Amino acid sequence: MQYEWGHSKRYNDYGNYVRKIFNEKVQKISVNAGFTCPNRDGLKGTEGCTFCNNDAFKPVYCQSEISITKQLEKGIEIFRKRHPETKYIAYFQSYTNTYGKLSHLISLYEDALSYRGITGLIIGTRPDCLSDELLDYLEILSKKTYLVVELGVESTNDQTLKIVNRQHDFETSRKAILELENRKIKKGVHLILGLPGETREQMLDHAKVLSDLPVNFLKVHQLQYVKGTKLGEDFQKNPLQFNIFNIDEYIELVIDFIERTSPSIVLERFASQTPYELLLAPGWKIKNFEFMHKVEKRLEERNTWQGKYVK
Repeated sequence: MQYEWGHSKRYNDYGNYVRKIFNEKVQKISVNAGFTCPNRDGLKGTEGCTFCNNDAFKPVYCQSEISITKQLEKGIEIFRKRHPETKYIAYFQSYTNTYGKLSHLISLYEDALSYRGITGLIIGTRPDCLSDELLDYLEILSKKTYLVVELGVESTNDQTLKIVNRQHDFETSRKAILELENRKIKKGVHLILGLPGETREQMLDHAKVLSDLPVNFLKVHQLQYVKGTKLGEDFQKNPLQFNIFNIDEYIELVIDFIERTSPSIVLERFASQTPYELLLAPGWKIKNFEFMHKVEKRLEERNTWQGKYVK
């Protein structure tokens, strides 16, 4: 069976999307441009989000003291050995990558784009850090190269955003998504399932809310309790107060979430794995690709697909 996204996989997956757009294998290369965050430097707060430790997801070669081009070189070396013909997208991942003077931001983006083999940019940021001047520049840039702005939305529930010390509400995210859409800039959303206080129904409601917005890409992963975070500290003090998904329980939640997600949204991932030395819970010890296989198998077993319950 072929679904409306053009292939037989039961969800609109990122791998097939990339191959369709570029007609070849494309790999993201993370870079750390040395940014901070308005929730850390005092503009909005100093403690950051309760779940955040950037060391939990950045590759070893992503060190801010190393130039962008050197980081790209090191990252590309890792993948080129196995896939020498691969093209690459520079992924500005760590912290808030639109938080700085416009001239500085432009120089960093252009520096990355000038590196051989780089065919586009993904810029991770907060929805409250997109100035009109930057959006104007990104609108022009998006007409020249492949560009995605990835927004850390995390939850569509304002009470949850307060609990995790996010320092912005969901309306801020909604406005950012619409501003990007007005400029025809591709946009991704990052979401965490299982944040403190959220019910299963509230988690599934995120899919409905985001499906009503012009979101192009969606990354979803389970809440992880990580060393070096406020949430991790609280978990260590009293772990019984916190919910931890077992893997089968979380897979069922993901399937329900997929069923309620618009077929037009490309789903990039459903789980994440913090390095074991930083991870407190849940200790699934499973690779992301293995988790994806489990999700695909369960979709078949339940005979369901992305958007099944989207009107």
